[in-house]
Amino acid sequence: MINFKKKYIEKVIPEMMKKFGYKNVMAVPKVEKVIINTGFGRRVSGKTSDEQKKIEKTIMNDLGLITGQSCVLTKAKKSISGFKLRQGMAVGAKVTLRGKRMYDFLDRTIHIVLPRGRDFQGISIKSIDGSGNLTFAVKEHIVFPEIEPEKARNIFGLEISVVTTTKNKEQGLELLRLLGFPIRK
Repeated sequence: MINFKKKYIEKVIPEMMKKFGYKNVMAVPKVEKVIINTGFGRRVSGKTSDEQKKIEKTIMNDLGLITGQSCVLTKAKKSISGFKLRQGMAVGAKVTLRGKRMYDFLDRTIHIVLPRGRDFQGISIKSIDGSGNLTFAVKEHIVFPEIEPEKARNIFGLEISVVTTTKNKEQGLELLRLLGFPIRK
């Protein structure tokens, strides 16, 4: 399997320069960062604080295993009584990947995780926003090879955002297709 960054340099840059007429290699768009996040949601609502901390710890541990980097707790900005939510309460966890870890994560996600997902038929074109960034979900975190499904007690979903330096949707779509993302026609 070809290294993700090597593929970008050898295949993607020349193709993008030819298609969009970039005169300089540095002007070619690239993947800037990948943000992985999850919410605790219903898992922690109505639980005691000890049970909440235990669930948060297992989810953060699994997220750390998946990304190879420790994650940050996200806290509620304001109280919402309908959701039994208080300001400052932990509502999720997130990780921002850059550099080598980002390329390794994307390589694993494209070639191992997405094909392992149940009923996966490709990423929808609607998942790409106007700036060329891609956001998609993985319904169960146990599709990652680092997680042992037998030991996982809390199965949770992940939202993965791939942030690019593209200016519009067309450039973003072409960049992601050339990198090997399985995007539906």
